[in-house]
Amino acid sequence: MHCPSCSFDDTKVIDSRLSEEGGAIRRRRSCTQCGYRFTTYERLEEVALNVLKRGGGKQPFDRRKMMAGIQAAVKGRPVGDEMIMEIAERIEDALRLEGGDVTSNQVGHAVLEQLRLIDEVAYMRFASVYKNFDDATDFKRELALLKKHTSTSRV
Repeated sequence: MHCPSCSFDDTKVIDSRLSEEGGAIRRRRSCTQCGYRFTTYERLEEVALNVLKRGGGKQPFDRRKMMAGIQAAVKGRPVGDEMIMEIAERIEDALRLEGGDVTSNQVGHAVLEQLRLIDEVAYMRFASVYKNFDDATDFKRELALLKKHTSTSRV
């Protein structure tokens, strides 16, 4: 850290504390050359998460939009709001680890994977919208895939 007074590039940390309810670290520093004291703040820099749409567009990731899709799929099912929040956090965290840009396909598959683990009916509801089911054969095909995946993961 450069001293704001003399621009010397060696400063010493005198004191560190959490601030902004744990969202930042406040550091008191002292320049080893001129003795000037100053304060710096260290904050986590969030990587912007963008979704690349099928049509070629790009938009910022919106957790509320994803949660609305999950809530529609679990409507009337024994899945509470806390579980929905937990699923959304897991998905967003995993997507952020992927990098700055993810495809809408990655988001949809991540939601399907989480729903498959908690409620098969919600999974089928989400899959029917996400995969644009046209008729009953689409449901049969997806159900066969779900059963195959469920039976192999339980073994």
